[in-house]
Amino acid sequence: MNKNETTLLILSKKAKFAGLFLALLAASPLAKAQNNPTVTVGGKTFKDLNKNGKLDIWEDTGLSVDKRIDAIIRQMTNEEKVNLLIGTGMPGIEVLTGPVGDSKQGLVPGAAGGTANFDRFGIPATVVADGPAGLRIAPTRENDSKTYYATAFPVGTALASTWNKTLLEEVGKAMGNEVKEYGVDVLLAPALNIQRNPLNGRNFEYYSEDPLISGKTAAAIVNGIQSQGVGTSIKHFAANNEETNRLTINAHVSERALRELYLRNFEITVKESQPWTVMSSYNKVNGVYTSDSKDLLTQVLRNEWGFKGIVMTDWFGGFPGFESIRTGGISDVVKQMNAGNDLLMPGIPAQKKVLLEALNSGKLSREVADLNVKRILEYVFRTPTFANYKYSDSPDLNAHAAVTRNAAAEGMVLLKNENGALPFADKQKEVSLFGVTSYAWITGGTGSGSVNNKHTVSLLEGLNAAGYKLDKELVELYKPHAEKEAAAEKERRKARGILALPERLPEMKMDDAFIAKKAETSEIAFVTLGRNSGEGGDRVVDNDFNLAAEEIEMLDKISKAFHAKGKKVVVILNIGGVIETASWKDKADAILLAWQPGQEGGHSVADVISGKINPSGKLTMTFPVKYTDHASAKNFPGEPADNPTDVTYQEGVYVGYRYFNTFGIKPSFEFGYGKSYTDFEYSNIRTNSKTFNDLLEVSVDIKNTGKASGKEIVELYLSAPGKTIDKPKSELKAYAKTKELNPGETQTVTLTLQKKDLASFETAKSAWVAEPGTYKILVGASSLDIRQKTEINLTKELVIEKVQHILPADKQFEDLKPKKE
Repeated sequence: MNKNETTLLILSKKAKFAGLFLALLAASPLAKAQNNPTVTVGGKTFKDLNKNGKLDIWEDTGLSVDKRIDAIIRQMTNEEKVNLLIGTGMPGIEVLTGPVGDSKQGLVPGAAGGTANFDRFGIPATVVADGPAGLRIAPTRENDSKTYYATAFPVGTALASTWNKTLLEEVGKAMGNEVKEYGVDVLLAPALNIQRNPLNGRNFEYYSEDPLISGKTAAAIVNGIQSQGVGTSIKHFAANNEETNRLTINAHVSERALRELYLRNFEITVKESQPWTVMSSYNKVNGVYTSDSKDLLTQVLRNEWGFKGIVMTDWFGGFPGFESIRTGGISDVVKQMNAGNDLLMPGIPAQKKVLLEALNSGKLSREVADLNVKRILEYVFRTPTFANYKYSDSPDLNAHAAVTRNAAAEGMVLLKNENGALPFADKQKEVSLFGVTSYAWITGGTGSGSVNNKHTVSLLEGLNAAGYKLDKELVELYKPHAEKEAAAEKERRKARGILALPERLPEMKMDDAFIAKKAETSEIAFVTLGRNSGEGGDRVVDNDFNLAAEEIEMLDKISKAFHAKGKKVVVILNIGGVIETASWKDKADAILLAWQPGQEGGHSVADVISGKINPSGKLTMTFPVKYTDHASAKNFPGEPADNPTDVTYQEGVYVGYRYFNTFGIKPSFEFGYGKSYTDFEYSNIRTNSKTFNDLLEVSVDIKNTGKASGKEIVELYLSAPGKTIDKPKSELKAYAKTKELNPGETQTVTLTLQKKDLASFETAKSAWVAEPGTYKILVGASSLDIRQKTEINLTKELVIEKVQHILPADKQFEDLKPKKE
């Protein structure tokens, strides 16, 4: 444990709450929006926002928003401007900051913070709240018998594994409705960092090792959320790929790797969904805090991509470690403002003091402050709070439960299915349900990505509700064991306080004779393996990425006993991120990757196991044979190993499948992989041209040749010439999911390639360049299962986009390259 974390844990023991930046439970009654009086001028009626009895310029809706906001800024004092540029604090902040913090509850108890109100302009305070798997607010409030539960949706890895943009938009709409109906203006989500390494403790919140999947998934969710009239904050921008020393870690990344992987996902999301806000990350990139980086927040985000919203810091972004706050440490507020980081969150008085002095003295120019203020006011003008929206505090949680149940089932990945082990629909024959997690089901990870939902449906409940006949003796033994261990884990985390990381629940001990008896009486064994992780720390290899000895022993015994009787064993993975599977997958007849599928998880698994829903999810990341097979394993979490200050992204663009496939490393399950209860045939690939001009259409016919209806994900990979610079063997450039195809039914899927899809970032030219030559188009069911191929030619070099160099290296190193053949 590093010094920062030790200090935090000591502090947290004095605290009465269990999470940083999280919803804290002590609460003031919710402030309902009040009706504004009106002013009538020239026969037209306007809201008198500041209640002064006259029509001020900013109240005149006949004028452009631009003019109205400029009128406010002209009248604002420097102190008012500073109050708008710095957040209003967060509940429980004093545990970190000492008495200098601001502990006010805010308008919505449990929200993470917000912006200040200005009565003289009629500008209300706005509210922001976590998070990526659904709205995180306090479920109970003082002197209030009502409850304020939100829906726990599937985690990011589960949502991305659907590869279904329409469904993801529906999930976003449900999330956005809860945000709006609980009086919140911005959801601090989605989180779309690249899964550079499988041990990142927050990978469950993220989508993929691939920027196309990450960007398209986030864009669909943002479009869904923002269709409800509330905003999102896409995060954490950028290269925030680990939790170890996350406030201070310096990530050394080449410009090529940055632009092709770690920025490309954000670029796609910004261009396809225009999120209201972007959250700058904690870490440094090449020696500069991201919240201090004008290259990142102005040059790339605004000038190159056309982002129009506000940038806010992550909570205490730019501070050199949490303990520094208590000792008077502070972020470089002037640098942050100059960089284009408009809003400093959660905001503490020390920042206001320094920023006001800088503005008064001219150290921070009025032009910069006014521009940042203007962007925040533009955001405020869009909010439901500004529109005086009468939120209900009663979103339709039942309808949203159905949305999450369906999304979770669609994101499940069937990793293995020998001899038709699944679906298992026989409700008359007895089922043995093993594994502590079957009974203490994991909804989602911990930290700001968790949700205060009313109830989680365990696998036990899901199978019972679906009418399965479960072995009673096993249930009666496991239930109290699981309850006891889950309660002990809860107490353990409570005692450790802020950022306490979850631990694996111990398995129940069973002897061979007992398991043999179950194999006699049961037709099938379901065995759940569970993993959890969270904000504030990374996972480890032993007993987490790898199975624990007791889990291997349990699997061995069950597999041996059931197989001896000719019975099947199905493993269900209730996990948020990647685990090792190669050493034990032969012991199971079927493996269903259920992820952490949200509050309805037990129902969703039962829907898939029974065949009610045919699994159609595919992996958005590689499952390696062993952890060290990842190129980033040598450089994670950084150096020095015991308390890293620096991490070098030496693998360059060779992350995930780009590395495995280019360097010929065999995975346990490859990127893009996922089985079905039916089979699909790919045929008749064709393009609308043999040479590439502005865009290219690639069509392929997909036929369901099996006996069950199902959906297929069609993946298009491009293999570029790679003469000028080294290239991965192939890269995902487009994908689509078919509709539900009946047996014998065919659908033509058309995928489009744009100019930029052919290009790589050539640092020497500071441009996205597509080199001339032959490009192979590979369409298939996974990155290694290519079913149809064709080729196109690019007759001359295309310079797609010239850009300025950004974030110069602060350390010399060479990116990994494959050997030339």
